[in-house]
Amino acid sequence: MGDVKKLDYKELEGFQKELRNVSLFSHFYWQSGAFKLLFDKRYREYILLGDYYCVSTWVILFFSLFTSKKMYLWTHGWYGKESRSIKIIKKAFFSMGDALFLYGDYAKRLMIKEGFAAEKLVVIYNSLNYKEQVGVRESLSVSNLYRSHFSNDDPVMIFIGRLTPVKKLHYIIEAQKALCDRGRMINLVIIGDGEEREHLRELVVKYHLNTRVWFVGKLYDETRIAEYIFNADICVSPGNVGLTAMHALVYGTPVITHNNFAYQMPEFEAIKDNISGAFFEENNIDSLVKSIAIFLEKNTDRQILRERCFEVIDEKFNPYYQVDKIKETIYGQG
Repeated sequence: MGDVKKLDYKELEGFQKELRNVSLFSHFYWQSGAFKLLFDKRYREYILLGDYYCVSTWVILFFSLFTSKKMYLWTHGWYGKESRSIKIIKKAFFSMGDALFLYGDYAKRLMIKEGFAAEKLVVIYNSLNYKEQVGVRESLSVSNLYRSHFSNDDPVMIFIGRLTPVKKLHYIIEAQKALCDRGRMINLVIIGDGEEREHLRELVVKYHLNTRVWFVGKLYDETRIAEYIFNADICVSPGNVGLTAMHALVYGTPVITHNNFAYQMPEFEAIKDNISGAFFEENNIDSLVKSIAIFLEKNTDRQILRERCFEVIDEKFNPYYQVDKIKETIYGQG
């Protein structure tokens, strides 16, 4: 869990109980209390986490084949980097479900190529705290937040999330230096904390970017987060982008991340190339620099960009869309 706040179950109408994960060996585990629910007459449909490391889910799926009960797996599905043995395991596991709820169309396309029936693959995308975020968004307006801090009107890049090695955040600072050296002056704002913070600070000092990089640190106030994102020009996430993409887009800021989708998180699909962001060649700083420069040059109307970013979140990446797709699949209604 780390520092992620646990859900208050009192907020869930009809909540019954929390299952307990019991470690078995390696990455495998058993969900204590899950299997007996298969025989509970109150339930006809089950939504299970589609994690093939969960042994109890294998058992539930197998025995469900001898019942009239329906099993739905909520899963990433296919990444595109699976080994031959993992493909065999995944096919056996997923084939026992009545339908799969997927995070994106990319996984669906890969799974169709692997022989899965398209009608069993239901894309429901992902969501954050959409209702609160839209409420905050409606109160936003352009401010002098960055002009006051940086004392200039140059474009602002932003990153928000954990400062971890997998995010490859040093690429942003390398790209910033390259852009500034070429006369394309640009500022950088980093919101978050983590093990890479000191390394990033050292790079900033090394490249004499102290006056152009703002380490905001940890921030959990959604209103303040929204102001930072809304007033930035672009969000850059050199490693896998994950929920950072959705957080940026819901407040109207386009996103740049890498193009090796097999090693991305499914939220990359919220980014529409050259519309609400762009993709660069993975691990290629020159490509990142070029993508940032070209995107900012071609997209000078900040308000139009904001509207493009809002659109994809408002249409698909929100809980209302997810609930409708789930109800349509299970009950035949949206």
